[in-house]
Order: sequence, then C-alpha cells, then structure tokens
Amino acid sequence: MKRFIPLLGIIILSSSFRLSNTGFHAFHTSLTEMRYNAKSKGFEVSLRVFTDDLEKVISRDNQNKKIVIENNDKNDALVEQYVKKHFMLVNATNQLKAIQYVGKEKEGDATWIYLEVPVNEAIAGLKLKNDVLVDMFEDQTNIVNVFVKDEKKSFIFNAKTKIFAISFE
Repeated sequence: MKRFIPLLGIIILSSSFRLSNTGFHAFHTSLTEMRYNAKSKGFEVSLRVFTDDLEKVISRDNQNKKIVIENNDKNDALVEQYVKKHFMLVNATNQLKAIQYVGKEKEGDATWIYLEVPVNEAIAGLKLKNDVLVDMFEDQTNIVNVFVKDEKKSFIFNAKTKIFAISFE
C-alpha cells in the first residue's frame, strides 16, 4: 500500500498537467518535493502548481486585479505572500519555522516555486500544513514527497486533510 500512494500521485499528477482542448485542466493538483539538506540544516522545497490556478487565486486575493505569472515579472511578492500563508512547517514545540522564498520559474503550463526552510532542531515532531489552492478549488490535491537521508515519505493533502506529522527515525 505504501508504494501504491506515490504511484497513484504520479498518475494523477501526470494526467492533471495536460491541458484539455478548452485550455483548462480536469484536475487540481500540485506536487511538492522537500529534501532535507543536513549540511545547511534545512529543507529545500520545490512546489509545482498550475500557473492559471496560481494566477486565479492571487488575482482574487488582490481585488480581482488580473495577475499574469511570467518569468522575471514583478509578482514574486504576491506569490511569496500567498505561499507563506498556505504552506507552513511547525516544529515539535509548535513554533512556526521561517520560510525563505527563493523564487519562481514558469515552465509550460506550470510554475515552480522554490523555498528554503531552516530546521536547526531534530526533524522528529515536525508538522507540515499544505492547503495551497484548497481555498480556490474544493477538489485540490497537494502531493508532498519528503526526503530525509535515504528515506522518502509521501503525503496527500486536500480540503479534509491539511496537516500531517512528519517523522523520520
């Protein structure tokens, strides 16, 4: 069963990143990869979302002013503000970890958002919240793959499950 969940996620994600003939996609899915870097003591995060979904939610949050995401645009502050509100890491003592926005990169119909999260304490007891785009689409699914050393754990976030405890031995 543990191997089935990541495979299911890949199938859904690969299907969802293809646009239909109308220009809209049938699924609302994001994919996040979090890799713990023991040398820098933190997570390096890559979050992939549909660009049109990101534009829609950021436009809505900015008095419906039309936002267009492109490489080298002036929308990084808006993307950072949205992501920091919906993607959070909390330590074992319920302290919010500071997320550092590194940047974004538009690639085809998707946008990659890059973050770094310093974690100077033990990884045990961390909780991750990911409700990116759930406030816009009730069928939104966010797949997160977390890598620590040689171990990988996958989590599926949605409207009903927005927080997971992340534990590695």
